[in-house]
Amino acid sequence: MASEVLKVGLVQLCVSDDPALNLPVTAGLIREAAAAGAEFVLTPEATNLLSPDSAWKEQVLRHESEDPTLAALRALAAELGIWLLIGSLSLRAEDPSDHRALNRSFLIAPDGQIAARYDKIHMFDVTISEVESYRESAGFRPGSQAVVVNGPAPLGLSVCYDVRFAYLYRKLAQAGARILTVPAAFNDTTGAAHWEVLLRARAIETGCFVLAPAQCGTHPTPHSENARPRRTWGHSLAVAPWGEVLADGGTEPGVTLVTLDLGAVDGARSRVPSLTHDRDFTGP
Repeated sequence: MASEVLKVGLVQLCVSDDPALNLPVTAGLIREAAAAGAEFVLTPEATNLLSPDSAWKEQVLRHESEDPTLAALRALAAELGIWLLIGSLSLRAEDPSDHRALNRSFLIAPDGQIAARYDKIHMFDVTISEVESYRESAGFRPGSQAVVVNGPAPLGLSVCYDVRFAYLYRKLAQAGARILTVPAAFNDTTGAAHWEVLLRARAIETGCFVLAPAQCGTHPTPHSENARPRRTWGHSLAVAPWGEVLADGGTEPGVTLVTLDLGAVDGARSRVPSLTHDRDFTGP
């Protein structure tokens, strides 16, 4: 690590279903974070768009090599000289036999190169109520590869619904991660009930910092006729390895700044070294 202290900017967005309209807003907030001194800036899941309309997504989604949001944000990271986590982009899959898109997170290095990719493993297939259900696996192909990467610190990558699967984060921490990234577009119903407690639990269990930039508010869908507006919870969070919330982004788009003392990772793990206490067992 270059430094034991890392200044971070969490970007909170309320994206529409139009990537061309979302990009300048995202870029502006990244610039704001960098101007305030952030060395590592993170955006939420679905940075390029949120849309319930599969026909519209078929029109606007691009392959990774052709995606304008990815190209522009890579160039911006290089211009600003920052580490940038693009929480995730919806992208057309490389495999033409699979109609589903990719939900892919990117770590961009300060020279604009892609340092790591992570495809969301766990799909949000849930029924919240009689009138609200989601089947992410119908539109997105799940990934199968967990990722730890040396960025501004050793990072374990994840996306949104992954946060409910504690085994993933234990593996990431045991593989060397000191910061866990959880970019999200968390449903407002489950967000109110579970968002903070899940993130704090993942931090406590692993002795890692958890950085969770989020989508917020009611998302405009001008290109999706008769679509029920999607609402997300917001409250981008930074959580310390001992479990305390260091910063909360509230419910409006913007930038939340926080400074991490990375030495706190070793401090928490020395007090409760549970990552080294695995035991084999039988049953159930």
